[in-house]
This record gives sequence, C-alpha cells and structure tokens, in this order.
Amino acid sequence: MKALLVLGLVLLAVAVQGKVWERCALARKLKELGMDGYRGVSLANWMCLTKWESDYNTKATNYNPPSKSTDYGIFQINSRYWCDDGKTPKAVNGCGIKCNVLLQDDITKAIQCAKRVVRDPKGVRAWEAWKNKCRGQDVWKYVAGCRL
Repeated sequence: MKALLVLGLVLLAVAVQGKVWERCALARKLKELGMDGYRGVSLANWMCLTKWESDYNTKATNYNPPSKSTDYGIFQINSRYWCDDGKTPKAVNGCGIKCNVLLQDDITKAIQCAKRVVRDPKGVRAWEAWKNKCRGQDVWKYVAGCRL
C-alpha cells in the first residue's frame, strides 16, 4: 500500500510540473513554428522572455492579486486580456482560448497566442520580464551553441 501511495505522489508531482524544455530544444521548436523574427522579435529575445517568464516550464502559473488575473504557461499569458480561465473579472480573451490550453506540453497554441499578444500595440513590451530582463541586453546567450 505504501508503494502505491508513493507512486501516486510521484505521478502527481510529474503531472503538476509539466514539461520543462531544454533550452536548445525550445529554441528549435520556436524557430520551427515561426517565432524567429516574428513582428521584429528575434529568437534570442523570445528565448530570454520564456526563460524569465516561466523558466521554460509549460505548467508555470502566477497569480496577480491586484488584477485577480493569472499568467499561464511558458509565455505567462495573462487571463485578464488573452485567455479565459473562468475566474478573472472583466476578462477579454483576446486569443479566444481557455487558459488551460496554455499549460499543455504541446506549445503550438501557446505560440499562436503569443503571436497574437505581440501583434497588439504594446508588442513584446506586453511582457514585464522582457522589459526588465531582456530589453537592451545581450540576449544571444539564450541561443548560443544551439546549432539553429
């Protein structure tokens, strides 16, 4: 019985963690799905953004008490403006998706939504982590050695 309990806890921990991408594998996937240069944002900037927003983790979430919104997934896309989590007041759902889609290991929908976010007038400046950690920095280290 103890072995089943331990196994269940291990499986739960794996399910909650989600996929944490290896840096170069994520860079290749983002490039494959058209992110390099999308709306003038280099692949290195996208990689910097995802590093500081989610540490490359598809299951990352962050609750924002002032707006009662939550950021979801590898890009930390906000429920106030871009997705529907069923609990954020005055949500807009600009990507037309449920927020839990942004937590999937398959990041195709998350990328589609990130592309929608960057088409907004704020562009990549919509992400606080990009403004605070990537803007004006040497971001090439995020793709260095990846053989893209």
